[in-house]
Amino acid sequence: MSILTINTGSSSLRLSLLTQSESGLMQRDQAHHQGVSVHDPSLLAGFIASMGESEITLLVHRVVHGGTRFSSPCLIDAGVEADIEQLSLLAPLHNPSALAWIRSARALLGEQLPQVAVFDSAFYRSLPPVAQSYALPQALSRQYHIHRYGFHGIAHQAMLNRWQAIRPNIKNGGRVISIQLGSGCSITAIDHGQPVDTSMGFSPLEGLVMATRSGDIDPTVVSYLQQQSGLSLDEIERLLNRESGLLGVSGESADMRVLLASDNPEAALAVELYCYRVRKYIGAYLAVLGGADAILFGGGVGENSPQVRAKILQNMAWLGIELDVTENEKTLAVEAVISREKSDIAVWVIPVDEAKVMAEQALEITGGGVTG
Repeated sequence: MSILTINTGSSSLRLSLLTQSESGLMQRDQAHHQGVSVHDPSLLAGFIASMGESEITLLVHRVVHGGTRFSSPCLIDAGVEADIEQLSLLAPLHNPSALAWIRSARALLGEQLPQVAVFDSAFYRSLPPVAQSYALPQALSRQYHIHRYGFHGIAHQAMLNRWQAIRPNIKNGGRVISIQLGSGCSITAIDHGQPVDTSMGFSPLEGLVMATRSGDIDPTVVSYLQQQSGLSLDEIERLLNRESGLLGVSGESADMRVLLASDNPEAALAVELYCYRVRKYIGAYLAVLGGADAILFGGGVGENSPQVRAKILQNMAWLGIELDVTENEKTLAVEAVISREKSDIAVWVIPVDEAKVMAEQALEITGGGVTG
């Protein structure tokens, strides 16, 4: 069985081909396109052509926002597509792109090939009410389904799965803080396998500073900008999603590598703000969990930027977090422990394998199962 996963992010496209055998799932081919801002079906056609004679038997899509309907993966039909489209209002950088790839894949590979949607928000379906709720009139929240959904769930699930394999002696992984840092950024508190809080909320805009997204702001800023600048709500939404974050603060770039190499004071501020916000959330989640067994870094920045990891974890020895400077510096896009042996909290870099999680979940609902 050959499974093709299509993972479209806010600024990237990842295509992976996995094969199922008696020993389990193995990734055979992959392609990563960074900076993808325009839907281009030729990328999919080219990837499929490069696979030669492999016959795809199942197609799996990452969909960021599943709303209240989608708390688990599902086969895609016309009704599912309609709901994904409706939820695009809450995930404007993600859901429209996922929908476009679903339709392109159908046009390219035919109506008969089963397609499965795996939802980023599903990992957080059982968040405790105190973490899920906003302090709004509850009748209004219930009527309009306003609560914290959480996102990047596939990535956080992948990090958790790997950590549990690394430390089987800790029941269900113990208390974990997982940090996904890329164009989008999020952090999750996990208590023995169950997420209990996360930084993204009603939409993927809440939480950490991101490449072009603002993260947490005072909601009054929206009405103030509307009144004072004359910007429409659509224009303000675009500003918060596409013109803020690292790009907005630095005025230079949304790319962390560019900002770290820059001598622009505003670029330095953007980096400091990015790291400071993560550090604040770590402190909050240590309080939520009552300590932690591990802190896990994943994502393009989390896996590839020792400088960012060091800035985030600076001055945390009093909390039991002691970084091994040498190990941190040499760890680039590989799995490794980067904390000192005497650190009370283990710190690991774990490359995020979203494709495997997506394929496993799709096989579960299609009856394929994962052997081995």
